[in-house]
Amino acid sequence: MGIVKVILTSVLSAVSLFVIAKIMGHKQMSQLDFFDYITGITIGSIAAELATELESPEKPLVAMLIYGIITIILTTVTSKIPRMRKIINGTPTIIMNGGNIYRKNMKKAKIDLSEFLVMCRQEGYFNICDIQTAIFEYNGRLTILPKATKRPINPTDMNLVPPAEHINTEVIMDGRILGENLKRLNLDGEWLKRELELNGYKSAKEVFLGLCDSENKLVAFS
Repeated sequence: MGIVKVILTSVLSAVSLFVIAKIMGHKQMSQLDFFDYITGITIGSIAAELATELESPEKPLVAMLIYGIITIILTTVTSKIPRMRKIINGTPTIIMNGGNIYRKNMKKAKIDLSEFLVMCRQEGYFNICDIQTAIFEYNGRLTILPKATKRPINPTDMNLVPPAEHINTEVIMDGRILGENLKRLNLDGEWLKRELELNGYKSAKEVFLGLCDSENKLVAFS
């Protein structure tokens, strides 16, 4: 009987954690700020306790809900009141600008020179002389503005106006034809059959992934 209760409370814990994470949004998984980090750890710990709490599983469940509600309220408040956003999340800190590294700002951000250099390399800058401005964001990431002479060239530098690009749409996945996507693109089975033949395939079942590009051509991967 005890094992059954553990299984049931574990399922309840997983479902509750999933629902709360969906309500709180994808920010928990991508751009963690200080409060999100604390909340994520706490809710995870409570969920683990819920999985093994056989006597009163409702107590950790209520605690999970309370933390979720607090996070939602604070997210709403910070989105409407910029001053509260600064208090809770903090503010960006300029670490380097115009060839100068600001030691006081590094201490304020609680990072040392080695950590700063690692962050620069992670952003693709192995030579800090190529950096015009480096900003330490409140979510712990480093944002870099390269010097004008070191930034990648773009079409406007060459007075070029390339055509707009569009996202490729999946029309075949795992050998299955995605009829809804074909319909949304105003395409039909005849178009797909013709494109498959042009790509050397006899059937959609031979295609692992099929994409329709901006020119209504099939890009197939087997």
